[in-house]
Amino acid sequence: MRAATSHPRRALVTRRIGWTAAAVAALLLSVLLSLAVGARTTAPSEVIDVLLHGGHSDAAEVVRTMRVPRTLIGLMVGAALALAGTVLQGITRNPIADPGILGISQGASVGVVLAIAFAGIHSLSGYVWFAFAGAALASVAVYAVAASGRGGATPVKLALGGAAINALLASVTMAVLTTQAAALDEFRFWQVGSVAGRDAEVVGQIWPFLLAGVVLVASVARGLDALALGEDVAKGLGQNVATVRIVGGIGATVLTGAGVAAAGTIAFVGLAVPHIARAIVGSDHRWVLPMAALIGPVMLLVSDVVGRIVFPPGEVPAGVMTALIGVPFLVALVRRKAVPA
Repeated sequence: MRAATSHPRRALVTRRIGWTAAAVAALLLSVLLSLAVGARTTAPSEVIDVLLHGGHSDAAEVVRTMRVPRTLIGLMVGAALALAGTVLQGITRNPIADPGILGISQGASVGVVLAIAFAGIHSLSGYVWFAFAGAALASVAVYAVAASGRGGATPVKLALGGAAINALLASVTMAVLTTQAAALDEFRFWQVGSVAGRDAEVVGQIWPFLLAGVVLVASVARGLDALALGEDVAKGLGQNVATVRIVGGIGATVLTGAGVAAAGTIAFVGLAVPHIARAIVGSDHRWVLPMAALIGPVMLLVSDVVGRIVFPPGEVPAGVMTALIGVPFLVALVRRKAVPA
């Protein structure tokens, strides 16, 4: 009996390891494409030579000064949004939750609008701090609303509180933009979501937040598994449900705030990637979280590369392409009933 039970378990672990290896290979390939493809295509061998040995040619300068920071931002933002979406779907037990459910993305937008319109900030490195502060304040406001009254911050109250705060912040954003015409054009570039035009300074600003967020969400992986069985069962298994939700919510806020601050509003990564990861490796968050952290950057980098070449010499922002590429994956999963109820 024990041998019969262990065989399917070994097969599951083997399958998970195989899919993880495939995801790592896909990530490496997407990084190479991001470094090689653009207005001027660089041979992969030349890209590798630049990374390993430097170089002073025009192609080497383009790769080193423009594409490397852009690719690093894509890696970090893709992982951050995918992990945030996975955790938010877990703590709210809502399969359609994404980083916008707690008002985080809209809070970041308000921060950027206020920075442009009233603080005279006109650089991307300056936006980062305002966007992150707005995301954090919005998340705190949603939790405060949901935690008030009977029952505390339940999944339904979190979703309703998020919807209310989102509507409020969207109104604030539109009010500022309609009265500050000069801010509209500048904000529109940020709001559409893109990893283009980012430099190494932005990378240096967001990586500490990304690291802190990863540590926080990793610490609640077991708690998310228990919470998926219901609050009463999770408490019976010794989990502090409130702690899991608070720590997971803080981690998701940090990750989303950093990602949105660096690249603007990138749609669909936080919604689609968790479902894809669960369809591949199952519902165990100790596997789902790493898989999401691999698939998220792949989706974002591939979207960015496709956006560079689909309408040359112009570019379609990555925030637009993620939805166009991600929708078919999610539709296919729904049709196969692979998305957990």
